[in-house]
Amino acid sequence: MDKKNALRAGALAAGTTLMMLLMSSPALALTRDDGDDPGTGLSVIETLGLYVFLPVGLFLGIAALVMIGDKSHKKKDVTSSNISTKAEAKA
Repeated sequence: MDKKNALRAGALAAGTTLMMLLMSSPALALTRDDGDDPGTGLSVIETLGLYVFLPVGLFLGIAALVMIGDKSHKKKDVTSSNISTKAEAKA
């Protein structure tokens, strides 16, 4: 019974993927629409800067600000600082 369900799920996934590929015909992307003004393309450096370096830099900057803000508070743990773990009872 499990093999039948797995086969059915695989066939459904493959069929869905095939239909999506067939319906998305990239050849239509070459046809210009009226009023289309795409402008100039980005160079490799501009693309890497915009989609790789800028997000990584923003992530590191925000992470640094969070870490700085977290370390500015002194850690006060009043619930466990006064507990002694040594056994004081003598037999």
